[in-house]
Amino acid sequence: MTHDPSLPEKSGVELRRLIGSRQLSPVELMDACIARIEALNPGINAIAATDFERARHSARAAEAEVMRGAPLGLLHGLPLGVKDLQDTAGLLTTYGNAGLRGNVPAHDNSLVARLRAAGAIVTAKTNVPDMGAGANTRNPVWGATGNPFDPALNAGGSSGGSAAALAVDMLPIATGSDTGGSLRIPAALCGVVGLRPSPGLVANDARPLGWSVISVLGPMGRNVEDTALQLAASVGFDPRDPLSYPERSASFWPLAHVDLSTLRVGTTEDFGLCIVDPEVRRTFRSRVDAIRPWVATCEPVDLQLGDADRAFDTLRAESFVAAFADTYRTAPETLGPNVRANVEMAAAITLADRAWAHLEQTRVARRFAQAFERFDLILAPTTPVTPFPWTELYAERIDGQPMRNYYHWLALTYVVTLATNPALSLPCGRDEHGMPFGLQIIGRLRGDAALLAAARALEQAFAPSPAWCRPRPDLNTLRAARPELKSIVTYPPLVGGDATTREARTGV
Repeated sequence: MTHDPSLPEKSGVELRRLIGSRQLSPVELMDACIARIEALNPGINAIAATDFERARHSARAAEAEVMRGAPLGLLHGLPLGVKDLQDTAGLLTTYGNAGLRGNVPAHDNSLVARLRAAGAIVTAKTNVPDMGAGANTRNPVWGATGNPFDPALNAGGSSGGSAAALAVDMLPIATGSDTGGSLRIPAALCGVVGLRPSPGLVANDARPLGWSVISVLGPMGRNVEDTALQLAASVGFDPRDPLSYPERSASFWPLAHVDLSTLRVGTTEDFGLCIVDPEVRRTFRSRVDAIRPWVATCEPVDLQLGDADRAFDTLRAESFVAAFADTYRTAPETLGPNVRANVEMAAAITLADRAWAHLEQTRVARRFAQAFERFDLILAPTTPVTPFPWTELYAERIDGQPMRNYYHWLALTYVVTLATNPALSLPCGRDEHGMPFGLQIIGRLRGDAALLAAARALEQAFAPSPAWCRPRPDLNTLRAARPELKSIVTYPPLVGGDATTREARTGV
């Protein structure tokens, strides 16, 4: 069957409109997306397990529903990429971990189930770091994901496979999750949109610490409207998640119009504590200078956040020991170095440390709330460095200063995680190295709809400028397979043991 090779390049919103008006068959769209995955994935390795046979069957069923005039969900017929940390019924879900390379869940997680109910068609899993730990998508099961703008460089993480797949239009929508920046950082490095929602807005029935607010599920898209459409299909109460609360899809779709001239904008290059490369600061300042004439006010904000680094260290370690302590005790060789580092950090943390961290997080959240009495948005860079080689596990130095641990370089995003405010990374041209630049836009707690609407207004204002609009990778450079991305990943040795080496799988 022939298909239009440019079809996957249309926005998710436009594709859904065409399907609903019977101008596009879900089968035609699915075939076009699968063809694009097969053509481009060998160049960046964004896709893990695939489910093409069932996806085509679901597309035929979706087409039949359209033709008989059945009610259609918000995402009806749209191919969906699911992050490989999220369970998918009957489809391999490895978490990027060697010990789970044969794991096929019996049930979808709560987000996947909700998206299927809205008509999305699970097409493939997207690559992640081992157990989602770190912002460099590489693991011993599938190998590394290369940046679509230069496959030798990092695509970010932990939602790196989703971001890279979206950047080259393999899929119109994809899922992500975010603890320290896992939605925002890959979106910034790959030139797409990633939204960290307010905690509880998107229910998560798999979070080990049900009351913890630092880990959330959320949407990724190639533009703000696609991201908002997916969020609208994701929200709602789930009794299995004690943080979830009722919310109507209509709150997020369609997006309200925002007049930029009414917005009060606060800006910060580093939140007063993050280490940021000078070139990132310069790029951020140029974006702020462009925005300033469009808005009512635009001025620096001083949040005085105290020791946010230590607070995040403690809360992150707490969540990792809850999730991985048993495995660390019984099979530590199956865990990557990043996961082990977090579990080991928890061993030195006392009850007093935990109490202090929760108090400090509350203080940070209240400082943000106070700032939002003066501002409608706060802008910051999303990442402190341009993408680095994926062969480097993490950024060891920024602006000449050593990082304390493997995630210290994520401070620009994990500071906002502590505050729990919704935050979105908006693609905003290129940095001084020609790589995508992400503008982190932060809104009021539970003000996700207003944040999305304002982000769309900024996106539209930037759109006419080739220097500031969403950049696109050169697809011609990605059509050659890169076997090195699927190479062996070797973990550092455990104390008293040998290095553990696992072959990257090449497909399922």
